[in-house]
Amino acid sequence: FKPCVFVHVNVDKHILAYSFKHSLEAFLPWQKTAHRSFSTCSPLFSLFLTYQHYFVGDFIYRDMGLMVEEMESKMRRRVDGRICEEFSAGYYGICTVSGMLSAGTTHLAITPLDVLKVNMQVNPVKYHSIYSGFNSLWREQGAPALWRGWGSKLFGYGAQGGCKFGLYEYFKKFYSDALVGHDKSLIFLASSASAQVFADVALCPFEAVKVRVQVKPYYGKGLIDGFPKLYATEGVFGFYKGLLPLWGRNLPFSIVMFSTFEHSVDFIYSNMIQRRKEDCSRAQQLAVTCAAGYAAGAVGTFVSNPADNIVSSLYNKKADTVMQAVKNIGFVNLFTRSLPIRVALVGPVVTSQWFLYDTIKVLTGLPTSGGLPSRLQEVK
Repeated sequence: FKPCVFVHVNVDKHILAYSFKHSLEAFLPWQKTAHRSFSTCSPLFSLFLTYQHYFVGDFIYRDMGLMVEEMESKMRRRVDGRICEEFSAGYYGICTVSGMLSAGTTHLAITPLDVLKVNMQVNPVKYHSIYSGFNSLWREQGAPALWRGWGSKLFGYGAQGGCKFGLYEYFKKFYSDALVGHDKSLIFLASSASAQVFADVALCPFEAVKVRVQVKPYYGKGLIDGFPKLYATEGVFGFYKGLLPLWGRNLPFSIVMFSTFEHSVDFIYSNMIQRRKEDCSRAQQLAVTCAAGYAAGAVGTFVSNPADNIVSSLYNKKADTVMQAVKNIGFVNLFTRSLPIRVALVGPVVTSQWFLYDTIKVLTGLPTSGGLPSRLQEVK
């Protein structure tokens, strides 16, 4: 069969299956008997005829319906170049791997900026600007110091990205089914928050080692010696000491980032391009992804900056509690300290993450990100 034969199967699959049911009944050896009046048959034989006519036929009908659906699904994947259907196990697997690769590689690329950011937060007097901070690090510790903690960036944020993007897609489908009729912003909020909770549990041990290694050159060179030393000195608690502040930083960021991205995608297609996503080329869809991704990163950075300063203060023992960290840093400095470098960091990183994430999805035949499942698009 040619692929085009199955394009319209979805409309007629139940008619086809029902017709097959009754066509097959014509070949059953007792079919002529089935049309006799039940009054001329024995009660037992009448029961048998009833079973044959209604149950066996219905079984054939259901079985054919499933068969036609499977044929339709396979042909649609072949025509679109998809390797799996949306919201299947394979789909969530692709989203997880895509998130892992996009987050891990982009965070690895900006390791020097992250090293400077952490040092500016912990020692703002010495590292008071981007230019002077880089000069001080280069002069005192050399070029290798700028890449300290790269392993934690690659593997830690890779694990976080896989959980964040993969679980976001899962929870978006889950909440779309559970919250039918509710505002779609609520679905985006609940999905991003649920995914980020698990993502930060995966990230936290790597983040604990990273911050210590970046600020204290004598602490260790990276994950290989940093993990054993942290466990020996602080135990398991040391790996998750900053989990609550990490949630405090990343949950607001994730909620704002995903929500801003979703609404930005919707706004661009509705008001700027004025076409449906399905009617745009893949290149246009990826351009929309980049624009929405940058907007999401910029807004999310400002919201999460206070918690980011608190995390760095706690990890480097500048404060023992969140309240003490807030008091030491100052309310205004919570929002302004290291904000320029975080904007320089997060904006391009989030844009790159969304671009790589959607590029991998496009290469596997899946649609770009943004929007609810198609049957729930009418939810406002």
